Amino acid sequence: MSAPLLIGLSARIHHPTRPIPDLGGVFTKTLHYLEQSMAHWLMSRDVLALMIPPIESEGRLLRADMSLRAYAEALDGLVLQGGNDLAPQSYGEQPLQPQWSGDPVRDKYELELVDAFIGQGKPIIGVCRGFQLLNVYLGGTLYQDIATQLPQALAHRDLDKYEHQFHGMRLQPGTRLAALYPQLSGAAVNSIHHQGIKDLGRGLVVEARSDPDGLIEAIRWSGPSWLFGMQWHPEFMAQKTLHEAQLDGRPILQDFLAAVRERKARG
Repeated sequence: MSAPLLIGLSARIHHPTRPIPDLGGVFTKTLHYLEQSMAHWLMSRDVLALMIPPIESEGRLLRADMSLRAYAEALDGLVLQGGNDLAPQSYGEQPLQPQWSGDPVRDKYELELVDAFIGQGKPIIGVCRGFQLLNVYLGGTLYQDIATQLPQALAHRDLDKYEHQFHGMRLQPGTRLAALYPQLSGAAVNSIHHQGIKDLGRGLVVEARSDPDGLIEAIRWSGPSWLFGMQWHPEFMAQKTLHEAQLDGRPILQDFLAAVRERKARG
């Protein structure tokens, strides 16, 4: 058998706050963590999932000792996990509300990761926050809060329903994503976000939109490296059927891994 693919996953970050009600112990520390369902979506007989910890200047390991570029050299592909909002400052804005301040520490880390993997020409897939981060990396902007900035839009987040919140999604004809689903014009996808793409980044092609409000749901880069992002969470739908019309995420994963194998074969 050939060596397994090594797929890096960006880390989610837990920042301790004071006070921490009803929490203590390890939750008083900064945590870098990987959501189990995302790892399980990727892992198979020939795929190993590896979390890439942020390297911060105030940590014991200095950036001069190790860089994220070294991970891009060693790994075969990258998946950007979901999680906290992006900081509006990362796309040239100020927070409209304090609760939309996002996570600038994670932004800086993931933007550097994307830059490193693009520099190596290695495929990247972004999920939810990761989808939004790819847009920002390429110069795009975000709606800080869909409900207030686009009041006519669908409800894209219901924390009580969480991954059970679904809406329609339309594939854009002629795109790579539509070609992966030749029998479909659309499907249902889960929706766990209150921010979304406003201005599209450079060289990005829209491959899916939410139905009926038209918000961007999937993007692909037309540049020299393989980049794809989706606003929904395929890892939750992979575990069980949450909606009778939910989109099967396997073609997307297989397309990503095929691109990873092709890049690895080139050396």
